[in-house]
This record gives sequence, structure tokens and C-alpha cells, in this order.
Amino acid sequence: MRKSSKTYFLYTLFLAFFSVASAQENTSITDSISAEKEHRLTFSVDLVNRYIWRGQSWGGDYPVVQPTIEYAPCDKLTFGIWGTSNFKNEYYYDDGETAPKGYQELDLYVKYHFTKYIALGLWDFYWPSVSKEEGIDNSFFNYGTNSVQTLSAELDFDFTESDFPFHATISTLIGGNDYRYDEDGENPKQNYTTYAELGYIFTVFKNFQINPIVGAVFNNKAQYYTAGDYDRISFVNTNVELSRTFHLGCSFEMTPFVNYTHNGATKNTEAFGKNFVTFGVSLLRF
Repeated sequence: MRKSSKTYFLYTLFLAFFSVASAQENTSITDSISAEKEHRLTFSVDLVNRYIWRGQSWGGDYPVVQPTIEYAPCDKLTFGIWGTSNFKNEYYYDDGETAPKGYQELDLYVKYHFTKYIALGLWDFYWPSVSKEEGIDNSFFNYGTNSVQTLSAELDFDFTESDFPFHATISTLIGGNDYRYDEDGENPKQNYTTYAELGYIFTVFKNFQINPIVGAVFNNKAQYYTAGDYDRISFVNTNVELSRTFHLGCSFEMTPFVNYTHNGATKNTEAFGKNFVTFGVSLLRF
């Protein structure tokens, strides 16, 4: 019997994650001399009570697992895979209108680091539906009007390890399902939706970090940010996070965190919500 797209998605995601973990462990045992090369490969997993992305709730109020694999062949270049799933098979809630209940996503990215603090990234966002839906094409590498995929160019500024630990991101969708339409719902045109955020890290009591963030979407006519305003600048992501990192030894780190997020959009938040509290733990092996 043919497996569902959700089964294939989860199988691929976790097979990749645990294959990297196994390969890295074997490399560490058989070739301790190549430790420097080994450290170019890192993997982590976040366990979170729900998935909030830039002030929007995806997949309802259900726990998610979010693994990441990164490989840096040199100081200038980084390749990565990120995924999330809440393991729900139902696509919609019972009313069939609110935000999707089952949610999964698989993102591929590459970053070029101009300096230690500035990087340009290309992200491929792929969020297939958990079941077959009319009008939705889950095919990978489909970037048309019926697709579930977008390309994002992102410019990152990361000064968190400097004397002024701020960070910023400018993200513009340059391809895929980010189309705006005329009044008759015809003539799709690429919208190039742009989002920007700015954050600053405060260290308190020597070990704890507080990270406030303000993020806004500037041209949301394509309604890509579903829980945002469509006709004005929309401050969808006012956020503050409290976290602490514990070094466990053997190249392991554990970071518990708690997050408060406020979506300041004036419209389109009824189905999603405006205020969220998320908490979880991030486990890193480097």
C-alpha cells in the first residue's frame, strides 16, 4: 500500500537527523585527529509546546519536534536543513475554516558569510499538507500559484558576540507561492513580501539571557503572513525570550527557554490569536 506524504516526510526528516548523529559519533571514535573537521557538522533538536513563526501560530496548540542539521565546509559557507512537525494527521479543525491543525515543514538553506557578523542566506520553505487537499499541489520544486513552497533571500546581521549584542534580519520572498491578485482574483504577480526584525540580547545574573525582538512585514498584499494586516505595515512579531545554556560536556549543550509573543496586527488574527506563550528546550551537539 502506498504510504502517505506525511509518512514519507517524517521518515525522511528523522532518518536524516539520526544518520548524521550516528555518522558524527563514528567519526569521533575512529578518527579523533579530525576533530576540527568534525566540528563543522552540528545538529540540534528543539522540543517546543507549539510552533510560532514570526507572530503566527501554525499547527494549533500542539507540541512540535524541530531538528536542525548544519554543515560548514569552510568559514564562509553553511548548508542546513530544518524541519518541524506536530504529528497530527487532520489537516483542518472541525469547522474547516481556522488555521490548519496538522502541520509539517521542511526548509533547506545555504548561507554565505561576508564577515563574522554579516551573512546572506537563501531559504527554501516547503510546508506540504498532511493529507491530499483540492487545489493544493505538494510536489517539491513546484513554485506556482497552487504550490506549498517559497524562496526567501535573507540578510542577517549577528553581533551577539560583540560588545553591542544586537541582531537583525531582512527577509524578502523572491519566488514561489507569494502572489498578489487583482480585484477579480486574476493576473497573479510576484509580491516580494518583505519582513524585517531587530533584537538585542541582555545577559542578566551572568548566566541568563533576555532577548527582545520587534518584527514587521511591510508589503503583505499577497497575504503570505495570514495573521497580519494586508494593507499596511504590520508589527506581527513583538517577542521576548528568556533562556539559559548549560554545557553538559562531550560537545553537548542544553538550553531551556520560555517565550512571550504578541502579534500587533489590527486584523486577521481571530483564527490565530494575538498572544502566545511558548516554552521548550534546545539540545545541541557540535
